[in-house]
Amino acid sequence: MPHLEIADGESLYYEYAAPGAAGKTFVFVNALTGSYQMWEAAIAPKLRAAGYGTLVYNFRGQAESRTKPTTPPTPTQIVDDLVRICREIDPPKPILVGLSIGGLFAAQAFAKGVPAAGLVLINTLRKPTERLAWINQAMAHGVKAGGFRLIMELTLPMLVNPDKLAEMKATIQTGEPYEPVDPNDGGYRLMVESTATDWDFPWQSLTPPVLLTVGAHDRVFYVADDVDELAARIPNHTRIDFPDAGHLIPAERPETFTKALLDFGNTL
Repeated sequence: MPHLEIADGESLYYEYAAPGAAGKTFVFVNALTGSYQMWEAAIAPKLRAAGYGTLVYNFRGQAESRTKPTTPPTPTQIVDDLVRICREIDPPKPILVGLSIGGLFAAQAFAKGVPAAGLVLINTLRKPTERLAWINQAMAHGVKAGGFRLIMELTLPMLVNPDKLAEMKATIQTGEPYEPVDPNDGGYRLMVESTATDWDFPWQSLTPPVLLTVGAHDRVFYVADDVDELAARIPNHTRIDFPDAGHLIPAERPETFTKALLDFGNTL
């Protein structure tokens, strides 16, 4: 399995395919509880078939990537790792695609010098409010007390569309007892460290073309007025609203989302 070695046995798991005729590379940035496998399930293969390159990877703390329990997976580390893998792999004309907080990491990586041909922000835009801080802290507390299945059972009805909710019901509402998470669990440690994320990003500094995708069924992080205001700061953006999807647009509506990526990539 390909790994980008960092130091002292720590590494990032990644999969890279160079672009064909399209000449550009989609670089996918996970959400905190995400995995490269979501992009590879249906989206990345269709992009490659259309001549685009793809780069998927997992953060330190996510499956396959290697880290130590003494290394805190801070937001700064995640952004620096994104810059590192883009410099090491050097994908031609990268288009950074970030889901949720991954979109913020992509924007911050661009600010640190990643030469993005474009950015795709998936349910990313949000203001650093007391409400957001409360949600992020409460989710970390919930996972600590009862594991990821508990927090998913509590939040999924407000995060995904009804079709996806029905699809996930059997694996989430199992009736089994909830158990506290292992404090060394990578996903939990990512959630804890993420409470220090700086959401006060200068969105007006994003000079490349930006595609904003928004899911109407996201009733946790989507605040319409805030998204409208922050989007207006981005000089060159296109917005696509998904009335039949929520927070996890790539997993909920992969075919429609892939078409949006292809249409956006073809304009660059």
